[in-house]
Amino acid sequence: MNITLKIEGMSCNHCVMAVQKNLSKINLIKFEVAIGSAKVEFDENTISEEVIINAIEEAGYKVIK
Repeated sequence: MNITLKIEGMSCNHCVMAVQKNLSKINLIKFEVAIGSAKVEFDENTISEEVIINAIEEAGYKVIK
């Protein structure tokens, strides 16, 4: 499954790296992070969208639904 998430509070490359670091800790197929968004590919049988959102929010940013 592919999703694009809008992320509030990101303003620089340090923000991007913080989100990338947390996403790399979970079992994703592929992800691409830019300032203000993340494109994520994952297997919904092994991980939920909620886990992905939690990883981003643990980095200190808010996912906008």
